Amino acid sequence: MQHELRVLKPEEYFIEDEPYYAPVGDEIAVFEAAYRHGLPILLKGPTGCGKTRFMEHMAWRLKRPLITVSCHDDLTSSDLVGRFLVRGGETVWVDGPLARAVRAGGICYLDEVVEARKDTTVVIHPLADDRRVLPMEKVGELLEAPSEFCLAISYNPGYQSVLKDLKQSTRQRFVALEFDYPGAVLEQTIIEKESGIDAARARQLVKFAHMTRNLKGQGLDEGASTRLLVHAAKLIVGGVDPVVSCRSAIAQALTDDPDMLSAINELSASLF
Repeated sequence: MQHELRVLKPEEYFIEDEPYYAPVGDEIAVFEAAYRHGLPILLKGPTGCGKTRFMEHMAWRLKRPLITVSCHDDLTSSDLVGRFLVRGGETVWVDGPLARAVRAGGICYLDEVVEARKDTTVVIHPLADDRRVLPMEKVGELLEAPSEFCLAISYNPGYQSVLKDLKQSTRQRFVALEFDYPGAVLEQTIIEKESGIDAARARQLVKFAHMTRNLKGQGLDEGASTRLLVHAAKLIVGGVDPVVSCRSAIAQALTDDPDMLSAINELSASLF
């Protein structure tokens, strides 16, 4: 039986061009300090507030390859670590994304980690404490993380429940950074920068977003995210009517409830 230990080629995952990111606090300094000391990072915040963009920016800033894993209900430890596969009549071992990131001294970002199965998150514990190792029991290997390796995870506290919460045994291994939607002025700047929309329209979109965010817990799980505002702005720049853009990029993305859709659409019609 042949073991094929597939090593990540760092150049395939390096981010060459600087991703636009507007800092809202001291998150860059905290991340860099944690990285220098080999500490794992936990990003907390609502959907679409910039967590993934922040990770892309930090990977570019630190000149390290970034591997992002979007966690889901069916994610297993083998999906992260690796598994045996049959290729050309031979059984070979193929590293998963976590193992590839460790070997390359890259950054592994587990997005929405609470969506993964509970037994899956346990595999990251040895990497997230002083041991900094990844046990690969199926091949009898203990993979030691180099100093360049960084483990980062994210989750949305707004969706916490008894079934989908981050265990204390996991979260207390991490340095936590809390994210939220930026202030109105900064959010307007981000929308202008990302979409090319004019300042007046960007300001209207921010005002509309705050209206929808006030509906959180009153029929909406979440209000309009900065990401959705950028989507709407791009449609407007592309020539789509602002009300139609808000309906397609924001309202329909937030809910399927007919009454809530009607209410959100009325809000956009009152602004544009």
